[in-house]
Amino acid sequence: MKIKVTQLTEAAQLPAYEHEGDSGMDLRAIAPHTIAPGETALIKTGLAIELPANTEAQVRPRSGLALKHSITVLNTPGTVDASYRGEIAAILINHGKQPFQIEPGMRIAQMVIAPIIRADIERVDTLSKSNRGKGGFGSTGA
Repeated sequence: MKIKVTQLTEAAQLPAYEHEGDSGMDLRAIAPHTIAPGETALIKTGLAIELPANTEAQVRPRSGLALKHSITVLNTPGTVDASYRGEIAAILINHGKQPFQIEPGMRIAQMVIAPIIRADIERVDTLSKSNRGKGGFGSTGA
């Protein structure tokens, strides 16, 4: 699968897989930004993409940032539709107790390409029975 990518600024770096077999490509920041504890920030990548039909890009957190600095993608996964041509960015939140400094070129999120399935919605008056029934939100013991 080919994905067309435009670098909107000279600072933008193409998304890249770090290791063979990775599902996510690293996305990098183009500008410095400090995220204070409890603050959210829109961190731009300087990239725009053209996805094939019936695919989406998901902007997801990087596990190292989450574990070491309590930085994550707020709306995870952030959805990039195939028809979107604007700049890719990540909405990051600092759940930590210290300010976190973003530097240009820093890996801030990962982007996963996934197929989409569109459902046909059918309005019904009742649903079929299941073993689980209406149990949810911890009803199975977790």
